[in-house]
Amino acid sequence: MPNSSTGSHYDHIKSKWLQKHRDAQQQLWDNHKDHLDTLVQKPKQLAAGSLAGLLMITQPVPATLIAQNIATQQQDEQPPDQNVSPEQKKKELVSALQNVLPDTVQPLNDDQNDHIASILTEKYGIKASPSYEGKRLNRTYGLIGAEQHLMRYPGDTMASHFTDQSNAEKYYSSGMAPGRGAWGYFANSREAMTEQDVQREKWYIAVPTFLSPRWKQDVKGHYQFYKYRKMLVVNPENGKAVIADIADAGPAEWTGKHLGGSPEVMKHLERVDGRARGPVLYFFIRDPQDENPLGPIDVQ
Repeated sequence: MPNSSTGSHYDHIKSKWLQKHRDAQQQLWDNHKDHLDTLVQKPKQLAAGSLAGLLMITQPVPATLIAQNIATQQQDEQPPDQNVSPEQKKKELVSALQNVLPDTVQPLNDDQNDHIASILTEKYGIKASPSYEGKRLNRTYGLIGAEQHLMRYPGDTMASHFTDQSNAEKYYSSGMAPGRGAWGYFANSREAMTEQDVQREKWYIAVPTFLSPRWKQDVKGHYQFYKYRKMLVVNPENGKAVIADIADAGPAEWTGKHLGGSPEVMKHLERVDGRARGPVLYFFIRDPQDENPLGPIDVQ
């Protein structure tokens, strides 16, 4: 009969090793982001052996997945078919995600998170990650619900919120939240509001920052980190995605929802089925130079 204490000791050692691996992965990306991003953007130029090494360093996934990736690279010697339609690319993304996602909407384990991060990174050409700078949300796969518009500056109302009549017709009915977002107004006045402020409110999500691991140990640090932090939000059922920023905290746990999206986010993701809620993936993106604009993003 196996020794239970030996098994517990093994599990403890395994857990510590995996954490060290993830810490090393995080440090590698933080210290060598520019070089690694170049490799991410040009995966077809990597030799099979080099790709295997890179995957083992940056994405701690099962050996079978590494073998599959190597095989895919070897079989993909020919230039990509330029005639593949955007819809076909979305279908391929959906298929790849469904092979990893569980049957029910639930928190993902480390292997699932790492596998999906590699899929999103490849398909969208941006570095997606379940954690960033040692911080992470309580989950990366959850039910998104509809949020209202946020006041961008003192005195902002639904009457002043839109400059385009077509947008007003689409989104006016969503209304405006009675209070400010978690980080206050986007601008001090209407005159001071920039286009960046407009986009931040337009493409915002609300996430339960207060449920983040170690939130209570560093409330101020987490609060500052999450302000307008960019995330890739993907509907795994149709392949539609947006780059959104975190501009509010919530929803409450009792709602049964795990995050919220602005009216524009929900419409683009096609989460407007009456209940206005459904499963999405939401991963951090590494964009320290602010090179990726907020809004819809297509599979490459």
